[in-house]
Order: sequence, then C-alpha cells, then structure tokens
Amino acid sequence: MEIQVENRLQLPTDSTDEAKKLQDKPVPEEIRPVITVSVDEKPGVQAIQNTAPDLPPVPGRHAEVGRDYEYIRHGTLSILAALDLHTGEVIANVEERHRSQEFVALLKRLDERYPKEATIRVVLDNHSAHISKETFAYLAAHPNRFEYVHTPKHGSWLNLVETAFSKMARTFLRHIRVSSKEELKGRIEKGIAEWNEHPVVFRWSNFDLGLELYVSCLMLCCTIA
Repeated sequence: MEIQVENRLQLPTDSTDEAKKLQDKPVPEEIRPVITVSVDEKPGVQAIQNTAPDLPPVPGRHAEVGRDYEYIRHGTLSILAALDLHTGEVIANVEERHRSQEFVALLKRLDERYPKEATIRVVLDNHSAHISKETFAYLAAHPNRFEYVHTPKHGSWLNLVETAFSKMARTFLRHIRVSSKEELKGRIEKGIAEWNEHPVVFRWSNFDLGLELYVSCLMLCCTIA
C-alpha cells in the first residue's frame, strides 16, 4: 500500500545538475511532512506445545474443545511493533529479545518504509532500549528524521499500539499452540500480514480527538507529570 502524507515536497524529476542539487538539499523544517507511529514491545510471547492432541467438542456432552493441562515450553519471543496512526497498518519485527539493537532494527525498517523528506514522529515510553546510547547514536546519525513523543510516566496505556497488542492477544495469539519458536514466529508474521490486508485507523468513539490533538495532549501530560 502506498503511504500518503500531507504537504509532501514535490521535487523535479529531470536529470539536470540543478535538479540533483535540489533533491540533495535538506527539506526545510517548516514544510517537512510528519508521519506519526505508535511504538512499543510485547515481550514474553510463549511458544507452548501440547503434550496430547486437543479433544473436539461432543454434541450434547462437551461444548468446548478439551485440552490437557500439561504442556511443553519452547521459550518466548518479543514483538516490536509500530502502529501507523494514519493508515492503521502494523510494522513489526519478531525477535528473540528486545534490546537496543532490536529496537534500532525497527527504526531502520521505518526509515526504509517512509519518504526520505518526511519526519517520523514516534510515540513511545521510556523503556531503556528507547533511550540507550546505541539508540541515540543511530538517531544522531539521522538528524531530523525521527522525533520522539514520550507517553507520561505510568501512562504507557495511552500509547495506541497497545490496542494492536490487545487485538493480537484476543485473536491469533489466543490459546495458540506451536511446536517451536520458529512456528510461533511464522504464525505471528502471518497474523500481522492478514491485519495489514484490512487495516483500521483508530477513532475515538465518544469525542473527536484528532491525531495532532492526541499528540499535543501527550506532550502536555509529560510536561506536568
């Protein structure tokens, strides 16, 4: 799906030296388009395998699937995800851990995904991987590309990517059983791919809180917290 952003700077398409110089020139801050994504991690997704096959429901006797209480653990995975607040799409990496290097890998995916003339505004909490030396070194190497908007202390629930994690837990991760971490990773990636086939942009149901007002409220809460 092509990403549409407002106020996109139109650059010449001819091959003249003047056009090339203009294309290489940094876009002035006042006309840079801004793309807002909501970012967080969902650690500890368990790869659990049954010790015995599930028993199907029996009409008139057992209304639900029967499952043995014993299981085999194969470890856990972490989902590092960004929810595009303009399109409703999820950009995610499934990793063994969620350290700075995995978080930087997600930032690199965002950098590759969006137009180079845009600023990527990232709504996120103060997790150590988000503010580490390794992460800041990457951000410093890409000036004006990323802009942080932190959720207030004890207010991570205000981060809208949590709604995506909640939906994952209630759908394709619910009661999931796999034979390995590799199978779990494949199932997660398939679930996210199906999500992105029919993305839904978050809307507040009780009041009209637009994207810019939402971000402004987060920044105000951080100021007074």
